Amino acid sequence: MLDVAIIEDPAAAEVSLDPVRARLLAELAEPASATMLAARIGLPRQKVNYHLKALERHGLVELVEERRKGNVTERVMRATAASFVISPAALAPVAPDPARAPDQLSARWLLALAAQLVRDVGTLITGAARARRKTATFAIDGRVRFASAADRAAFATELAEAVTALVSRYHDDTAEGGREHRVVVALHPSVRPGTETQER
Repeated sequence: MLDVAIIEDPAAAEVSLDPVRARLLAELAEPASATMLAARIGLPRQKVNYHLKALERHGLVELVEERRKGNVTERVMRATAASFVISPAALAPVAPDPARAPDQLSARWLLALAAQLVRDVGTLITGAARARRKTATFAIDGRVRFASAADRAAFATELAEAVTALVSRYHDDTAEGGREHRVVVALHPSVRPGTETQER
């Protein structure tokens, strides 16, 4: 089972978003049969089987084993990943494009950039898995508490200058066999659980 799987196919995305099927995916972090799942989520076994077949058709669950129980063959299934991310590639015609209106201070532009990051890294993960290779990535996730909006603006300016200096130092257009990498740095207010709006 993978830690995270990327859903790029629109039909698979649609299947995964059904509330019952999403619940089944969560339950199938550990292998279970339709009978076991029916008892857990309070649905008839036939209905659970119907949903499992849809999930299996799109590669979201897989067969772990088959075992005989009297006259019946019980299929034990498991989710193909512990969690799933739907790539913006699944909505390609309407996926956000950060190149349309680049604005470092726009939250919507940041969201478009994040969507592109999910799509690109998802594509890299999928390709690396097919080639049985690892993908070279790096990320930092941290928190900073600003005393004022002025401090936040000063931090953003210094951060931009530091990143620009690093990129200038290491970027080499003439490097034969070099590989281009994307650098994305984001700063946004932390989201507190149960809070819909955040102060500026």
